[in-house]
Amino acid sequence: MKCLWVLSMLSVCTLSILWEESGSEEMTLNSIHLPLKSRGGGGGAAAAAAAAAAAAAGGGGGREAAAGGRGGREAAAAAAAAAARGGGGGGEAAGGGGIQPHQRRKRSWVWNQFFVLEEHTGDELLYVGKLHSDMDKGDGQVTYILSGEGAMSIFTIDENTGDIHATKRLDREQQAYYTLRAQARDRISNLPVEPESQFIIKVQDINDNEPRFLDGPYSARVAERSPAGTSVVTVVATDADDPTYGNSARLIYSILQGQPYFSVEPKTGVVRTALPDLDRELRDQYLLVLQSKDMIGQMGGLSGTTSVTVTLTDVNDNPPRFPRKSYQFSAPESLLVETVVARIKALDVDVGSNAECDYRILDGDRLRTFSINTDPNTQEGLVTLQKTLDYETKSSYTLRVEASNRYVDTRFLSLGPFSDTATLRLLVENVDEPPIFSSFVSRMLISEAAPVGSAVGSVSAHDPDATNSPVRYSIDRTSDLDRYFNIDSSSGLIRTAKLLDRELRSLHNITVLATESLDPSQVGKAVVLVSVMDINDNAPTFAVNYETFVCENATPGQIIQTLSAVDRDEPQNRHHFLFSLTAEAAGNLNFTLRDNKDNTASVLTRRAGFLRRDQLVHFVPVVISDGGNPALSSTATLSVTVCICDLNGTRHSCSQGVSPLLGVGVSATVLTCVLTCVLTLLGVIMVMVAIRHRRREPLMDDEREIRENIVCYDDEGGGEEDTEAFDMLVLRHLNQTHPEPPGLLCRTPGPLPEIPGLLCRTPGPLPEPPGLLCRTPGTQPDPPTPIQESRMEAVADTNRMFMNFIRDRLQEADLDLTAPPYDSLQTYAFEGGVSTAESLSSLDSLDSLELEQSYNFLRGWGPRFKKLADLYGHHEGGGVSL
Repeated sequence: MKCLWVLSMLSVCTLSILWEESGSEEMTLNSIHLPLKSRGGGGGAAAAAAAAAAAAAGGGGGREAAAGGRGGREAAAAAAAAAARGGGGGGEAAGGGGIQPHQRRKRSWVWNQFFVLEEHTGDELLYVGKLHSDMDKGDGQVTYILSGEGAMSIFTIDENTGDIHATKRLDREQQAYYTLRAQARDRISNLPVEPESQFIIKVQDINDNEPRFLDGPYSARVAERSPAGTSVVTVVATDADDPTYGNSARLIYSILQGQPYFSVEPKTGVVRTALPDLDRELRDQYLLVLQSKDMIGQMGGLSGTTSVTVTLTDVNDNPPRFPRKSYQFSAPESLLVETVVARIKALDVDVGSNAECDYRILDGDRLRTFSINTDPNTQEGLVTLQKTLDYETKSSYTLRVEASNRYVDTRFLSLGPFSDTATLRLLVENVDEPPIFSSFVSRMLISEAAPVGSAVGSVSAHDPDATNSPVRYSIDRTSDLDRYFNIDSSSGLIRTAKLLDRELRSLHNITVLATESLDPSQVGKAVVLVSVMDINDNAPTFAVNYETFVCENATPGQIIQTLSAVDRDEPQNRHHFLFSLTAEAAGNLNFTLRDNKDNTASVLTRRAGFLRRDQLVHFVPVVISDGGNPALSSTATLSVTVCICDLNGTRHSCSQGVSPLLGVGVSATVLTCVLTCVLTLLGVIMVMVAIRHRRREPLMDDEREIRENIVCYDDEGGGEEDTEAFDMLVLRHLNQTHPEPPGLLCRTPGPLPEIPGLLCRTPGPLPEPPGLLCRTPGTQPDPPTPIQESRMEAVADTNRMFMNFIRDRLQEADLDLTAPPYDSLQTYAFEGGVSTAESLSSLDSLDSLELEQSYNFLRGWGPRFKKLADLYGHHEGGGVSL
């Protein structure tokens, strides 16, 4: 039995070794069928053989065995252990003969897992494996049922044979394994003949995914002149294939583009510099193409690529250099200080802070007339004027200028000095300069008591040019608007033109102009500050308007007010005020004054028992002297009001409202007069306002229809030639009456007034159109008909209404106090009463008689009736042309 066990072990090891070396993916046994009887030594050997077969077939193939410890090797080891245990049991049973192993019933069908290749491309269903139970006698009484992940959708099972097939292509990268459950049932009773068992279908990987750079493309920076081997960037590629199975996910990196400047480590993907001293000024950017290949770079492996952009950063390895060794500039001598007179620039091929330069003047400027600074934006050297130029003094300057790097990298000092020099020549141009004063600002003093015409001081200016033109002086009047000063145009002597008052203005700031006589456009300016010195010309006064009170219960010697004074003058030794009472008030029995010798004085009571009913206000005249030379003094009156106070001196009742008026001597009678005048003035104003705004009754009857508005009519009239259509004689002689012509609504030649209404003029004996009643000279009018008489009466009433209306309006305007005091034109649109005239429209009177009427006579009336002739002209048929 031991020999059998040894043979079993050797067979297992041999099969496992052969399977690992073959690497074949087609040798797959996905069903493990274990017999029911496995007793004794023979049973152990059989079990070992079966386990070895299972290890060789169902262990997952040579690939998984090669991947390390799963599949074939694990199955082989398990089979060996099972064989050892079974063989040992059999040997012990055969050798000992007395020890029986424990008997237990095993499951009739056992399986663990199936394997299936991904990405199957065949036309037929992919066979996965077979399920079989010993209870199945092959008579069709047992049916197999599959459930779990992908059951009946991805995997199907033949219920009669137990064969499992895959209906779809499987992708291990989407799902690596499926867990399913299988059960054998009796076809008739549908009862399980075996307990339900679970198994796994693993999807075996193939090399179907190329490496990918998920973070690409890459960008990296490395300093120029870095040593070889400097790390630049690390690239990482990933492979979706199974990293634990075969070499499908074992990657190797290589560089396709970028040599010989850069290299990449095959296993780590670290990109490094391959050459030293890469120069940014020659080439500042490189594009690398890197490749990652699986299967350890072997033939047939898949690959992926990415790009890496490497930018060289700058270091200060280049000194600044002037493009030229000498420069020449020119500047007029009239330039102001702080003006830039020249710009030079040293070029540095470096960038950023490595190209920043500092400039300095080495020699040629002993008097420090110039300075040079760096423009931060352009890195230019700006030569700035520090002192004024004078062509007559020096006409040219020669400067030696140096430019050097502000930041120096000590690693590259061996390359040479990081500086350069150049020569700058500056030529001064002669210009016609304005006169120059000996002092731009002059200070002068004068007393405010100086009379008009007093000399204040003098100024002096000269022409700096070689012509030395004479100079004339004047004062810029914009700086001396009040004309306090005058200046002698030849000597420059300044004199007062008005009396000065220091209290009004203590300092005068005037501008003096110096103009060349030969060229008036050349004007120089200087400032003269004239300070006005003080004299004692103002008397002191009270510092404030005091309101002094004394209590009725005041005691003698009580201080009721402390006085101080002010003086508009400013003496050199400060103010020293003296306070005293006037001679008349020296004998005052009520109050006294004490000078405190500190420019203040105290007012004290001399007695007690002040009563308001005896005297409400007391007046104390105070004399204030300033102690000047000569001394000036003024007298101010202090008003003291008597108040009712409590024992603590707190005032309760004071007539503060009347004390100011009484203090200035205003009596009640004067106040009454002032108040009476104010009230009278207010009454007059109110009466005038009432008269202006009162509403007067209209002078005409309410029954008359009066409309003061503007009415537009579309009457065209006779044009510019019609100068007699409206006669204003009637309006000018409103108070004269004229006989109205009977039966006419138009004016005939003669001194007859025109009647408002239809006004026309008949120049001669014309045929009278129907409906128009006119009187021609030399003819007698026919007796008026009743209708004509009624119309004449209506016209007369209308004329009287118009005349009365205009007369009333004129009278109203004459009596209007609010009307302006000049002639005005007032226009009234008064329509009058109800008109007796019938409609003039031809639309309502087109009867047979009027249709036969001819209006051709209208054309003979002249251009004034051309419009009517066109409207009523005769046409063929005798009708009216509209």
